[in-house]
Amino acid sequence: MEVIVDHIEGEFLVVEITEGNFVNMPRALAPSAKEGDVIVITIDETKRKVLLDNVNNLVNNLFED
Repeated sequence: MEVIVDHIEGEFLVVEITEGNFVNMPRALAPSAKEGDVIVITIDETKRKVLLDNVNNLVNNLFED
């Protein structure tokens, strides 16, 4: 997904997600973004699986007899 930085309001980037639809995004997520910049948002399923596996391993180790 791509969003376009429309303008900046304090600690928020106001981004256009679809034509005419805007949402606030914390500026901390893209601190160097400027008006007109395009931000690409992706979901990393591989990293998600690694994190879930790590949590499952911790839980399993915690409850081992």
